[in-house]
Amino acid sequence: MEFSRRETLAMGLGAAMVTVLPFRANAAADDRIAAFTGGADVAEGGVTLTAPEIAENGNTVPVSVAAEGASAILVLATGNPEPGVATFNFGPGAAQQAASTRIRLAGTQDVVAVAKLADGSFVKASATVKVTIGGCGG
Repeated sequence: MEFSRRETLAMGLGAAMVTVLPFRANAAADDRIAAFTGGADVAEGGVTLTAPEIAENGNTVPVSVAAEGASAILVLATGNPEPGVATFNFGPGAAQQAASTRIRLAGTQDVVAVAKLADGSFVKASATVKVTIGGCGG
Protein backbone atom coordinates (compact mmCIF):
# COMPACT_ATOMS: atom_id res chain seq x y z
CA MET A 1 0.00 0.00 0.00
CA GLU A 2 1.44 3.36 -1.04
CA PHE A 3 0.80 6.63 0.73
CA SER A 4 0.88 10.04 -0.86
CA ARG A 5 3.11 12.73 0.57
CA ARG A 6 0.07 14.45 2.05
CA GLU A 7 -1.13 11.24 3.79
CA THR A 8 2.37 10.55 5.14
CA LEU A 9 2.64 14.09 6.47
CA ALA A 10 -0.83 13.87 8.07
CA MET A 11 0.03 10.57 9.79
CA GLY A 12 3.33 11.98 11.05
CA LEU A 13 1.66 15.09 12.45
CA GLY A 14 -1.05 12.97 14.06
CA ALA A 15 1.54 10.78 15.75
CA ALA A 16 3.42 13.86 16.97
CA MET A 17 0.24 15.35 18.46
CA VAL A 18 -0.54 12.15 20.34
CA THR A 19 2.86 12.23 22.03
CA VAL A 20 2.39 15.88 23.08
CA LEU A 21 -1.06 15.46 24.72
CA PRO A 22 0.14 13.91 28.02
CA PHE A 23 2.66 16.73 28.44
CA ARG A 24 -0.10 19.35 28.02
CA ALA A 25 -2.22 17.61 30.68
CA ASN A 26 0.72 17.49 33.10
CA ALA A 27 1.54 21.12 32.32
CA ALA A 28 -2.02 22.12 33.25
CA ALA A 29 -1.71 20.28 36.57
CA ASP A 30 1.69 21.88 37.21
CA ASP A 31 0.16 25.30 36.47
CA ARG A 32 -2.62 24.66 39.01
CA ILE A 33 -0.06 23.61 41.64
CA ALA A 34 2.04 26.71 40.93
CA ALA A 35 -1.04 28.95 41.27
CA PHE A 36 -1.99 27.27 44.57
CA THR A 37 1.53 27.46 46.04
CA GLY A 38 2.54 30.79 44.56
CA GLY A 39 5.53 29.02 43.03
CA ALA A 40 6.88 27.82 46.40
CA ASP A 41 8.67 24.49 46.74
CA VAL A 42 6.48 21.48 47.54
CA ALA A 43 7.88 18.68 49.72
CA GLU A 44 6.85 15.03 49.39
CA GLY A 45 4.87 13.49 52.25
CA GLY A 46 2.89 15.10 55.03
CA VAL A 47 -0.42 14.42 53.28
CA THR A 48 -2.46 11.23 53.51
CA LEU A 49 -4.18 10.54 50.19
CA THR A 50 -6.47 7.53 50.00
CA ALA A 51 -7.74 6.40 46.58
CA PRO A 52 -8.41 2.96 45.08
CA GLU A 53 -5.70 1.36 42.95
CA ILE A 54 -8.36 0.25 40.45
CA ALA A 55 -11.68 1.98 39.76
CA GLU A 56 -14.19 0.13 37.60
CA ASN A 57 -16.00 3.34 36.71
CA GLY A 58 -14.31 6.73 36.45
CA ASN A 59 -17.58 8.55 37.19
CA THR A 60 -17.40 8.04 40.97
CA VAL A 61 -13.95 7.42 42.41
CA PRO A 62 -13.79 7.83 46.22
CA VAL A 63 -10.89 9.97 47.46
CA SER A 64 -9.93 11.02 50.99
CA VAL A 65 -7.26 13.52 52.00
CA ALA A 66 -5.85 14.55 55.36
CA ALA A 67 -2.95 16.75 56.45
CA GLU A 68 -2.34 17.63 60.08
CA GLY A 69 -2.17 21.39 60.51
CA ALA A 70 -3.27 22.21 56.95
CA SER A 71 -5.16 25.40 56.15
CA ALA A 72 -6.06 24.18 52.63
CA ILE A 73 -5.78 21.04 50.50
CA LEU A 74 -5.89 21.05 46.68
CA VAL A 75 -6.87 17.81 44.89
CA LEU A 76 -5.88 17.33 41.24
CA ALA A 77 -6.52 14.65 38.62
CA THR A 78 -3.54 15.12 36.29
CA GLY A 79 -5.09 13.41 33.26
CA ASN A 80 -8.47 15.17 33.27
CA PRO A 81 -9.21 17.92 30.74
CA GLU A 82 -9.50 20.28 33.74
CA PRO A 83 -7.13 18.90 36.41
CA GLY A 84 -8.42 20.91 39.40
CA VAL A 85 -10.91 18.68 41.20
CA ALA A 86 -11.42 20.27 44.62
CA THR A 87 -9.97 22.68 47.15
CA PHE A 88 -10.78 22.16 50.81
CA ASN A 89 -10.22 25.09 53.20
CA PHE A 90 -9.94 24.64 56.96
CA GLY A 91 -10.37 27.39 59.54
CA PRO A 92 -8.47 27.65 62.81
CA GLY A 93 -11.36 26.01 64.68
CA ALA A 94 -11.38 22.86 62.52
CA ALA A 95 -11.13 19.75 64.69
CA GLN A 96 -9.30 17.90 61.93
CA GLN A 97 -7.97 18.78 58.51
CA ALA A 98 -9.48 15.96 56.44
CA ALA A 99 -12.06 15.60 53.69
CA SER A 100 -13.63 12.88 51.54
CA THR A 101 -15.38 13.14 48.21
CA ARG A 102 -16.02 11.30 44.96
CA ILE A 103 -14.29 12.53 41.82
CA ARG A 104 -14.52 11.90 38.10
CA LEU A 105 -11.49 10.54 36.26
CA ALA A 106 -11.16 10.52 32.46
CA GLY A 107 -8.92 7.44 32.54
CA THR A 108 -5.95 5.92 34.33
CA GLN A 109 -3.97 8.77 35.89
CA ASP A 110 -2.35 10.23 38.98
CA VAL A 111 -4.42 11.91 41.67
CA VAL A 112 -2.37 14.51 43.56
CA ALA A 113 -3.09 16.26 46.87
CA VAL A 114 -1.17 19.42 47.80
CA ALA A 115 -1.60 20.85 51.30
CA LYS A 116 -0.78 24.32 52.56
CA LEU A 117 0.38 24.04 56.16
CA ALA A 118 -0.11 26.63 58.89
CA ASP A 119 3.56 27.70 58.66
CA GLY A 120 3.11 28.53 54.94
CA SER A 121 4.98 25.49 53.62
CA PHE A 122 3.50 23.02 51.12
CA VAL A 123 3.50 19.22 51.04
CA LYS A 124 2.05 16.72 48.59
CA ALA A 125 1.17 13.09 47.99
CA SER A 126 0.04 11.25 44.88
CA ALA A 127 -1.59 7.96 43.93
CA THR A 128 -2.13 6.29 40.58
CA VAL A 129 -5.69 5.14 39.91
CA LYS A 130 -6.29 2.67 37.09
CA VAL A 131 -9.70 3.37 35.53
CA THR A 132 -11.36 0.67 33.41
CA ILE A 133 -14.23 2.89 32.14
CA GLY A 134 -13.49 6.63 31.86
CA GLY A 135 -15.82 9.13 33.50
CA CYS A 136 -15.17 12.32 31.53
CA GLY A 137 -16.77 11.37 28.25
CA GLY A 138 -14.32 8.50 27.68
